[in-house]
Amino acid sequence: MQQVAHGIGLDKRIGPKFLHAGPGYGGSCFPKDTLALSKTAHQAGSPVTIVDTVVDANARRKESMVERIVAAAGGSVDGKTIAILGLTFKPNTDDMREAPSLVIVPALQKLGASVRAFDPEGMEEAEKFLSDVVYCDNSWACLDGADMAVILTEWDQFRALDLERMAVCLKDRVLVDLRNIYSQEEAKDSGLSYHSIGRPASVKAIG
Repeated sequence: MQQVAHGIGLDKRIGPKFLHAGPGYGGSCFPKDTLALSKTAHQAGSPVTIVDTVVDANARRKESMVERIVAAAGGSVDGKTIAILGLTFKPNTDDMREAPSLVIVPALQKLGASVRAFDPEGMEEAEKFLSDVVYCDNSWACLDGADMAVILTEWDQFRALDLERMAVCLKDRVLVDLRNIYSQEEAKDSGLSYHSIGRPASVKAIG
């Protein structure tokens, strides 16, 4: 996927800035605007099938991330403690509107997982929407003793985590990076079983 995105981004009319694999879009603008455009078009008797497909694909995308996390856990998250890094729909905001976490976290809980979470700015807002979550003071408090970790939002401070220390903190040494902020080689060398999206295959730890 990254190679395809690079090729598309070479077209200056499109550009590379937003062509990144992820767990689905959210926020206050794009979801609302696409739904409004779709509704208006249907009311006018002229459906915009491209927009309808995008809306549907985005909803299914968030749901499919749960399947990826379960697969990375070995087929079940029942009884697992999952550390969620990032809750807001994007970094540098406390905005939780239409965030992928609002779909992913409850789905994991329904499958029997316990969820811890840390977000640099969004936890107060997240508490209004997500229940039975242990909210932590920092990344390491969230990671320490969890079975696996999932990166949902690409905050800069998550890009600078010591992956070797993370591997020691996590019981199962599994990291699911839904924002592709780490290289596969770096994660492999750190001792993590690393799973990202839009890349060839998951990378197992050495040894």
